[in-house]
Amino acid sequence: QVQVTESGGGSVQPGGSLRLSCAASGAISGINPMGWYRQAPGKERELVAGIYPGANTNYADSVKGRFTISRESAWNMNTVYLQMNSLKPEDTAVYYCKTRHRGRDYWGQGTQVTVSS
Repeated sequence: QVQVTESGGGSVQPGGSLRLSCAASGAISGINPMGWYRQAPGKERELVAGIYPGANTNYADSVKGRFTISRESAWNMNTVYLQMNSLKPEDTAVYYCKTRHRGRDYWGQGTQVTVSS
């Protein structure tokens, strides 16, 4: 079994920063694709940022230049971070982390990010 745990959400004013953490643990090995998704009230869940074997990354257009996804280190490739800068009210959502291992997707429980003055 694989467990995915997020942390680091909270409330911040517009223009502020937050860093989200995601750790995949349990029966997982190797370098797996990992991604951050978000879901705002009344909207569908959307991909925010992904990181893949080979260190390729991709971002939603709405967060390019503001968010950065990264892995913790070469010795811990199943912990990833999402550095979020210049936050906007429209970034308010529940943020979920997902990894794919051996063809199965594993999701975390989500962490709330609220951007408000």
